[in-house]
Amino acid sequence: MDFADGIGFIGVGILLLAFLLNQLKKVSHDSSIYILLNFFGAGMACLASILIHYWPFILLEGAWTLVSFLSWIRLLRAKKNPG
Repeated sequence: MDFADGIGFIGVGILLLAFLLNQLKKVSHDSSIYILLNFFGAGMACLASILIHYWPFILLEGAWTLVSFLSWIRLLRAKKNPG
């Protein structure tokens, strides 16, 4: 296993952990932990895809990372300005 594989496995593991925790109703889809697990997991999977030059997953995981980041910003703003 090389570096890209290791990063990819960790990233996918984090994404699957977020999914599992949500399915078991341990975290909500709009909780900060769920959003951050998705952000870091997708970011690591995207990095692994970049390292192996696999464009379909660079686009998929890059979009997933961006959407997770924007969701986290939205959540922070909502907590700062409740109402």
